[in-house]
Amino acid sequence: MSALTRFQPLARGHFGASCAALQVRHNTQQASAPPQKTKYGPLADSDRIFTNLYGKHDWRLKGAIKRGDWYKTKEIIQKGSDWIINEMKISGLRGRGGAGFPTGMKWSFMNKPGDGRPKYLVVNADEGEPGTCKDREIMRHDPHKLVEGCLIAGAAMGARAAYIYIRGEFYNEASNMQVAINEAYQAGLLGKNACGSGFDFDVHAPWSWCLYLWRRNCFD
Repeated sequence: MSALTRFQPLARGHFGASCAALQVRHNTQQASAPPQKTKYGPLADSDRIFTNLYGKHDWRLKGAIKRGDWYKTKEIIQKGSDWIINEMKISGLRGRGGAGFPTGMKWSFMNKPGDGRPKYLVVNADEGEPGTCKDREIMRHDPHKLVEGCLIAGAAMGARAAYIYIRGEFYNEASNMQVAINEAYQAGLLGKNACGSGFDFDVHAPWSWCLYLWRRNCFD
């Protein structure tokens, strides 16, 4: 689903009044120059993954397709799991947890010869960490991006279904996610022969106030 943000170190010297004067001159020059649009690393606006986080556009299927969602998804899946995983490795995408684990490498661990047991993709949308407010905006305003991502990730891992766990307080988010999932099924983007790719894949979005109870009921 990209390029990574690169942080360039900012060197600051503390050499008394002379450096202070240079800094004031630099600030004056900047103030007189026309403001430039902020850019982080090599990522251009046209390459941004989530294009509706502020909810300014239609989050339903029609609007999502206009913004580029579900574009050539069939062709991506038919290129095969090895190609998808390699593309993820090349992208440099990493997890947003403390370890920053490479996504492509993690997916490759799942893409192993099966032993007969089914594989499932589990998406943690609980936002249980203190001060975390990121997943809810995706589910509320860009749900089709998540649904399509589940399909591509599932194809790469050889999973047969995805379970998106949503915390009970997220009523609007859970509602929008379910609408997006229903729209994807109705359009033939999910289920048997998803997107006409020959790959069968289902997406479920259980909604609960108790994560550990839900895990036990589903997997024990």
